[in-house]
Amino acid sequence: MLDHIPCLLAALTGFLSGFVLSVPVGPVNLTIINEGARRGLLWALLIGFGATAMEVIYCALAFTGFASFFNGRVIKASMELASFVFMLYLGIRFLKARSIDSVAPVEARINERMHAHSAFATGFVRVMGNPGVFLFWIVLAANFKSRDWVGTGVADVASCVAGVGLGTNLWFSGLSYAVSRGHKKFTEHTLLRMEHASGLCLLGLAVAQGVHIVWQMVRHQI
Repeated sequence: MLDHIPCLLAALTGFLSGFVLSVPVGPVNLTIINEGARRGLLWALLIGFGATAMEVIYCALAFTGFASFFNGRVIKASMELASFVFMLYLGIRFLKARSIDSVAPVEARINERMHAHSAFATGFVRVMGNPGVFLFWIVLAANFKSRDWVGTGVADVASCVAGVGLGTNLWFSGLSYAVSRGHKKFTEHTLLRMEHASGLCLLGLAVAQGVHIVWQMVRHQI
């Protein structure tokens, strides 16, 4: 049982991070809300599956493609600081949001070139067209490894990536079902409240990260 604890911790870390990162209102959530209300539950679910697939790819690339940079103490400390600043920035940005934006300019250009017509492809392209998702996973991957929440072994990384896929798809599937049951409940005011709640969660994580950094500095008498 003890041999599986690192994998379980990695899977739980991936699940929670995947779920939390899917909550902020963005192009995928808005697409599920709009298309799901118009075309039904199955169409919304397929959009979520496509978005989850690209999210998992970005997460896997972040862990495998940049794993060699996460070993040094200086790199770990730098990435912990970067994750603190990044979460603080996103938290403030979500809290200050006054309107819901649908599609970013970069994503709009990718949508035009890819010509995504199926539901799965629509969700896939929505995530692929957002480079910030990849950047966020790079920062989180470094942070998870520096805290030993996710090990360097293949099994640990695979468990984390699988957890991300499960957590992400759980949110999108739940949102799809909720939309199919009553689209009118998802007003712009409701979406803004969801985004503000996400901002508070990210600020809480940023504060926890800041406390951890200060504690490490005191511990090592920096």
